[in-house]
Amino acid sequence: MSLQSDVAALLPVIAARAAETEQARRLPADLAAQMAAAGLFHMMVPRDVGGLECDAWTALQVMEQVGAADAAAGWCTMIGSTSAYKAGFIEKSVAREVYGARTGVFGGVFAPMGRAVEEDDGYRVNGRWAWASGSANCTWLAGGAVIMADGKPLMLDNGSPDSRMVIFPAAEAELLDTWHSSGLCGTGSGDMVGTDLFVPASHSVSLMHSAPTADGALYRFPTFGLLSLGIAAVALGNARAAIADLVALAAGKKPTGGRRTLAERGMAQADLARASAGLNAARAYVQDVVGRAWAEAEAGDDLGTETRAQLRLAATHATRTSAEVARSMYDIAGGDSVFLSSPLQRRFRDAHTMTQHMMVNGSTYELTGRVLFGLPTDATFI
Repeated sequence: MSLQSDVAALLPVIAARAAETEQARRLPADLAAQMAAAGLFHMMVPRDVGGLECDAWTALQVMEQVGAADAAAGWCTMIGSTSAYKAGFIEKSVAREVYGARTGVFGGVFAPMGRAVEEDDGYRVNGRWAWASGSANCTWLAGGAVIMADGKPLMLDNGSPDSRMVIFPAAEAELLDTWHSSGLCGTGSGDMVGTDLFVPASHSVSLMHSAPTADGALYRFPTFGLLSLGIAAVALGNARAAIADLVALAAGKKPTGGRRTLAERGMAQADLARASAGLNAARAYVQDVVGRAWAEAEAGDDLGTETRAQLRLAATHATRTSAEVARSMYDIAGGDSVFLSSPLQRRFRDAHTMTQHMMVNGSTYELTGRVLFGLPTDATFI
């Protein structure tokens, strides 16, 4: 079986369990296991350590498809696969240990909310990380940690603290049930706590200056670019499904006092057309930029600042356009959309929760705008 056929068979299952996932406030364990078996968390793991090593656009399309079935499941797919991307930057023996098994489920938080002190051949780590999506089902977790020395952060030349992603068995973390959110409820994005963990240096990686140990074009993509594009892919899928939900509703709904169905009303037709055009344009922008960046990576080139900025800009634009589309579909549906039985209210909430992630929030426009103006820009986080 191929990834595409396995995913196609799983999508109806994910969609049918969306309400259950939301109510549980986490991905059901058996569903997470089915997603792992289908390869959803191995898309960015190198082939030579047991992964699928998909090209970037293929992986993003899968995230989009799962996001259309259920945004929470799509989000967990995005987090799991991008977390496993680190397999291309650590020793191959460690990558096989951590990311090699198809049954593995991966997660983590790149934000450096932890503190790490060098000890022997590793780090002593303490921290509490928010937004640990999918963590309840994970076999391995990772968290960003500032490197400390003499009680102070070690600083890089650009003035930011040095940090590493530290990778540890999920059983060593304490998971806190803090995820009571307006959207993406089923992602289980509560806090994870690591107390006095010892993490070997081999189980850590710098998102800023570690060189890849894998040779593929995928590992010449910027980590933050892939993360932001993954968010955009889930958002695009969620918005596409919101359009489908509205079309299905509008065919039979007759607004109060009217004889025509909602689908027959000119204003609804125009709003739907504008939303569809905007979504298609945003997706095409992402596909175009990813295609051009992939060509650079396949040529063996490190992606330049302008290309990286375009990846981030396309991802942010797509995520925020998708939220506008979900809102528009919610508005067109009228009073029907406010009931919990309507998928449109969930699509609306999920879409706007996605926009709050720091990789795609409004500050991205300032960061990428500097590059567009040709101004000196610290490209560390692009």
